[in-house]
Amino acid sequence: MQFFNSVISILPEVKGPTEKHLPFNKKLKWTLLILIAFFVLGVVPLYGLEEAALANFEFLSIILGAQFGFLTTLGIGPIVTASIVLQLLNGSGILKMDTTTKEGRAFFQGLQKVLAIFFIIFEAIIFVFLGGLTPAVGFSPWALVFQLFIGGMLILYMDEVMNKWGFGSGISLFIAAGVSSQIFIRTFSPLNSLGDIAFGSGQAPVGQLLVFFYSLANGNVNGAMLAASAILATIFVFAIAVYAQSMKVEIPLSFGKVRGYGIRWPLKFLYTSNIPVILIAALLANIQLWASLLQKSGHPFLGTFSGNTPTSGFVMWVFPPNIVSNIISGIFDPISLAHAGTYAFFLMIGSVIFSIFWVQTAGMDAASQAKQLMASGLQIPGFRRDERVLERILERYIFPLTIMGALTVGFLAAFADVSGTLSNGTGILLTVMIIYTFYERIAQDHMVDMYPAMRKMMGGN
Repeated sequence: MQFFNSVISILPEVKGPTEKHLPFNKKLKWTLLILIAFFVLGVVPLYGLEEAALANFEFLSIILGAQFGFLTTLGIGPIVTASIVLQLLNGSGILKMDTTTKEGRAFFQGLQKVLAIFFIIFEAIIFVFLGGLTPAVGFSPWALVFQLFIGGMLILYMDEVMNKWGFGSGISLFIAAGVSSQIFIRTFSPLNSLGDIAFGSGQAPVGQLLVFFYSLANGNVNGAMLAASAILATIFVFAIAVYAQSMKVEIPLSFGKVRGYGIRWPLKFLYTSNIPVILIAALLANIQLWASLLQKSGHPFLGTFSGNTPTSGFVMWVFPPNIVSNIISGIFDPISLAHAGTYAFFLMIGSVIFSIFWVQTAGMDAASQAKQLMASGLQIPGFRRDERVLERILERYIFPLTIMGALTVGFLAAFADVSGTLSNGTGILLTVMIIYTFYERIAQDHMVDMYPAMRKMMGGN
């Protein structure tokens, strides 16, 4: 541990604010700056990359918040992978860190940064030397690795800036930004797949709303139905996700020293929010990445691909089929249903596992919550003021919500993935939950100091 403490101490760190409560306009400024920087990095191409390599691993781009072939090729992959590994080590007891203390949390976050830098370097080398990104003739592969390293480090520190100066996690912001832009493009873009204006070129546009009318005009009923189903599935997933996010259990609490005054403390049904599905989706995305790289190196242990679609092996069963498209196209069979069920099973069980680990490492367990409530002077009405009593009562709610919420979010993500939405289904679900979480955080912390027009839009007076 002394070695890691030494490494953590020499790493550059984003200085946090000196104010205890950052004003709304300052958080908004830093969030917008990071968002703009993320989009700018996403259009800066990797110098010396063979052009044919730009289409590789496109299926990973949404989950990892990446733009392959550009400086954001690695996306949030190394950060999320580091978080997964660290949670597994801590949750299994291999590493013992007390995340309930300030020093323990600081060490946990510092160790996560060290691991993230390791995975930035590791994934950059793997991408280039296993054939994921092919350098142009006469161009050094190490130059590509260096560019990937620079892009990965920029993403890492942009995430740290967001955590300290913005409205929340940079990881969440990058996923939401990528999904939102893709949905907008795939709904309204008049361009075809070659980047030309679709109308008059003989090819359908990318925007599904335009595809719907284009297909009807040309008598292509199946094409119109596929476009309409993609739009309707996206709207449906949005609605269900917002409803699930708004469900909660309210626990009555009272101030022990102030008689007759209490509050109702909300515990969300989706207790761990979008974190578990981010982690399991990133894990499955990394499995697909490794399978593709292994196939390119001539060792398809995890399965094989046809283009970007898995066709055999383990990787095929953790890649979602498009059930709605299969039904409309008339190629649905029982194997597709088993495939969808297997994918949903992996997503749901993985969400439960990561949800339990997250509750323990993030201080969201019953013991930590009871300690915080007692420190705030709150207690359950009708019960004596004792931390152990409060912990036992909270345990009745927190653990079931952790399990049921994780199963629900895993099922919703799987349903979205197999229903043929306008973007990656998991990405859409994550975006809804991310935006809803941002909305709640802003409404709770900044309703007083935000701009009047913004306050009115957020539901304030």
